[in-house]
Amino acid sequence: MAVGLPAAAARPITIPIPVLVAAFCLIWSSAFAVSKVALADCPPLLLASARCLLAGAVMLGVAAISGAGWRLARRDLAIFAVLGVANNALYLGLNCVGMRSVSAGLSALIVSANPVLTALLAAFVLGERLTWRKAAGLLLGVGGVTVIVESRLTGGESPIGVAFVMGALLALVGGTILFKRLAPGGGLWIGNCVQNLTGGLALVPFASTFESIGDIVPSWRLLMAFAFLVFLSAIVAYLLWLHLLTVLGATAASAYHFIMPPLGLFFGWLLLGERLDFVDFLGVLPVALGIWLVTHIAAPMRS
Repeated sequence: MAVGLPAAAARPITIPIPVLVAAFCLIWSSAFAVSKVALADCPPLLLASARCLLAGAVMLGVAAISGAGWRLARRDLAIFAVLGVANNALYLGLNCVGMRSVSAGLSALIVSANPVLTALLAAFVLGERLTWRKAAGLLLGVGGVTVIVESRLTGGESPIGVAFVMGALLALVGGTILFKRLAPGGGLWIGNCVQNLTGGLALVPFASTFESIGDIVPSWRLLMAFAFLVFLSAIVAYLLWLHLLTVLGATAASAYHFIMPPLGLFFGWLLLGERLDFVDFLGVLPVALGIWLVTHIAAPMRS
């Protein structure tokens, strides 16, 4: 796995792509429910900003101790800073605000639309070929997600909360396209560090204006959830995401977000006791087939 770790911090290790994908999907999908746990004791913008700033500080410290240095040109520094606003400040901030009134499962469902928007934009902006296999896979994924969504929208979810989460989705899609379009160099480790620090700093004025530190309720569940969000979600998951974008392409990497709905629903049930119906799992089959079609490279035809 070449995810841009400082050279002195880790030796190059080759990890199969399916293992990286599985780790990414498990961490990313469980983060919705874990965030919901943390939001019970902490305001959303304060949670998102503190998460980003601490993750960035940890990554900066590792880079300093390892002697890796920055190794970022001004162009790359500026690009990662812009990505930090999109991927961290906007995506995390809007998602956390929305999740105050939206279930973790529905949040995962909305964000799972990422592959569709990314594939369409990638075809026009990045020149990625939208083959019949990818188109069919995306349609199957949408169909599977729709089956799950229709069974979940009767629970009286907040329209305003849904709007915030949809805004978070658009920010994530924009960050995905920008990363592939601008292709910043300098290593994903230090790049993710810049993204977290920039995103956290961008959120501070809004957190200090609309929220109060006095609203934070210290608890063990908040501490454990916050540690998960910082070390696994903000650092590990984002490194895996950027790495998958680099090696698989925007459309193929984003297609794995289709598996987030069933996983997100499962973790919402496991950690929060959210409703979990049998019909939710009916959408898993077309989702799985859709992912295979989008990511599987067809064998060349024999002459």
